[in-house]
Amino acid sequence: MLLTNAEKSAYATGAFPPGPLMKSLIAVVLLVLASALPVGGCATPSASATVSDDIRELIDSARGAPPALCACAARGVQNNWGWTDVPASPLGRPITARPRDRHELSDEDVRFLLTSLDTPDPCVRELSVRLLATDDRDEIVSGFVDRLGSADSSLRLTVALGLGLVGAERAIDPLIRATRDAAVGVKANAVWALGRIGDTRGIGPAQSTLFDGSPLVREAAAGTLGHLEAKHAALSLARLLQTDRVASVRRTAAWALAQIEAEESVDALANAMQKDADAGVREMCAWALGNLEQGRSKTDALLAVAKRDDDADVRETAVWSIGQHEGASMGKGLGEVLASDRSKDVRSTAAWSMGQIGLSSAPQPLIQAVSDRDPEIRLAAAWALGELEDKAALPALRAALAHETDDRARKAELRALVHAGEEPEELSDLLKSQDPEVRKTAIRGIAGQQGMDPWPWPQPRPRPFP
Repeated sequence: MLLTNAEKSAYATGAFPPGPLMKSLIAVVLLVLASALPVGGCATPSASATVSDDIRELIDSARGAPPALCACAARGVQNNWGWTDVPASPLGRPITARPRDRHELSDEDVRFLLTSLDTPDPCVRELSVRLLATDDRDEIVSGFVDRLGSADSSLRLTVALGLGLVGAERAIDPLIRATRDAAVGVKANAVWALGRIGDTRGIGPAQSTLFDGSPLVREAAAGTLGHLEAKHAALSLARLLQTDRVASVRRTAAWALAQIEAEESVDALANAMQKDADAGVREMCAWALGNLEQGRSKTDALLAVAKRDDDADVRETAVWSIGQHEGASMGKGLGEVLASDRSKDVRSTAAWSMGQIGLSSAPQPLIQAVSDRDPEIRLAAAWALGELEDKAALPALRAALAHETDDRARKAELRALVHAGEEPEELSDLLKSQDPEVRKTAIRGIAGQQGMDPWPWPQPRPRPFP
């Protein structure tokens, strides 16, 4: 994670997880953030309080705050979205970063917050830099850059974070110099900031720190090389994946290899996917293979992982990756996963993958899955059968439709019936249905149309987000 003042202290002192009292304090601070600050909260300030007053009140209240409380409050400022934007779970969270919020602070706010940066209190600095980074005017960037020369390493660390959050290209050269800082936190944040800004001038400094003695710096460097799509760093990233002793560094290296489309690293990814001791690393390697064109050459390895790995997320990502590459030879193996895996997410994604890989006929486990107890599996199986257009699935689809209780699965089964070539007389019976969607689809099918194509289109995770 990003080495922030508050979080560094919190983790060092064991302040996480907070107890009941701390949770209450966190809830209060988050409420203040949501209702008082101009950074994406749910409510607006009252008419009697100006934004400047609210900012002053928050900064004054932050003085001396416990590290865990400050870390939580800092996360509430919506210009922060993780330090590398690497997903916590490749299929469980969006891959792209959330756009940074932008706000125009008053001149008085900017002067007050810049002055607050010079206060030695770590929580005050943390909140001040995040609030300043919601605005990208020259005065703020200059204030951050000037403080990169401070003798206080904690202040240098904080403003390096701020420059990354602002995303100011004019700060590239000072940040490059900061990647040679003696303080680990400053170096890590400076390398991270170069990746966040997105200028290719950051590639050289990231490569030079890729094997730094600090895992924070190595992880930041790997993430930056991925963001900057530094193709010539593929071999170094593959070596980092294979040799680093810290799991989070290896995981970020695997993510970076997918970002730069490093086809020459397929063997390294496949090996780590099967042998790494950390499930998060194995999952990321499986996801990377699904995003690389030559990953199709490793579908046997993906299938082996899908059948044997102890972690359900790894197995699910492996069957998802198989679905990214056409290969009908995988049909039997995916059918075995669909029939036997103990995780409904793995089974649902396996059904989805079987509709993706170019099968010429429907395997029996896929046909049987339209009668599964879980509606998500019935939905995915019916969608896949609709893609395969195999008449052998018609009896099972008819039986499933007759007993279906889930609206989405019912529509998928109707679509599959039409696509598989259901006879007009069978479709005519559906005209008696009380469901208008059923009648509509039956009419289109009788008329020789393809029904609700391509809806529904069930996808494996990531699920829809609010």
